[in-house]
Amino acid sequence: MDTAEIRTKIEQKKVRLEAYKSRELEMLTGGVQSYGIGSRNVQRYSTDLKAVQDMIKSLEAEISALEKLLNGKSPMITYRFVPGDN
Repeated sequence: MDTAEIRTKIEQKKVRLEAYKSRELEMLTGGVQSYGIGSRNVQRYSTDLKAVQDMIKSLEAEISALEKLLNGKSPMITYRFVPGDN
């Protein structure tokens, strides 16, 4: 992947990140759907707040890794080992 591709991916992810942050703010400041039938009322979000917040964290991590790659540093790779009895 060359520098131009990395920059393009970073910009695309930043646009998505801003959209998710806007959605999160909307949800936290009144983006609730309300339904009422008779004396019963139901309120819910049209999307799951937790899913939006998880995507924000994921996009921030991806942007950080791409920026490190752009600056010549290798992105941190994490391995998970699970010991087993055989």
